Amino acid sequence: MKIAKKKYRWGVALSLGVVAAAACSLSIFAVANSSLRPAPAATSLAADKGRFRILANGQPLGTEEFEIRPNGDHWLAQGTTDVKPAQGAATRVNSRLTLQPDGAPLSYYWSTEGAKKASADISFQGNVATIVLRVEGAKPFTQQFTFNSPQIVVLDNNAYNQYAVLARLYDRAKMGTQTFSVLVPQELTPGSVTVDSLGEITAGNGKFEELRVRTADLEVDLYLDSSHRLMRLVAPASNAEVVRE
Repeated sequence: MKIAKKKYRWGVALSLGVVAAAACSLSIFAVANSSLRPAPAATSLAADKGRFRILANGQPLGTEEFEIRPNGDHWLAQGTTDVKPAQGAATRVNSRLTLQPDGAPLSYYWSTEGAKKASADISFQGNVATIVLRVEGAKPFTQQFTFNSPQIVVLDNNAYNQYAVLARLYDRAKMGTQTFSVLVPQELTPGSVTVDSLGEITAGNGKFEELRVRTADLEVDLYLDSSHRLMRLVAPASNAEVVRE
């Protein structure tokens, strides 16, 4: 995340933007060379639709409108995020992730509008991701990444609905620490991420399941309702959160 032009690793305000100085940038670390545990079959994917409020230091920073739904033989997770920092230009990010029934990605598209315009198309074939990046004022750029498993998790800047997908991919029959290959498309960054269940907590008048998403640099907590819907994301180190309305 970038706040006042200072870069933090792996979304220190949950990657709340990509262009403006007050926006966040999700950058994950180098590719892990160790063997990754394959992600479980995504039989628990479920339709979801809603709106997230994005907060930084308790102040509103933006919103995301999102939908996760079946799309023929596949699943679609898409969202539109609008970020307006106190200083700097507003940014809009559109994301569209197509998934196989087991949760493996088939294709991904993102675009940003703000101080600059950029977009990319990504195709996944097995454990290979091919990215075609287009940035305003520059020639298209193509790059490929190879992962240890075709079960790749996409966690892109400003696309918080993708954390909802990750929460569904966590295998509750096995529990324990589970490791996933991960790609952050707007950062052209591959890597790995671990997810742990911290069990049930009580907050306000409700009970929630807490999942901890962890890298070498940051911990992000996901709070889910009894239907495993993502209700809240918190990055304690950056005092940032995303809350379902």
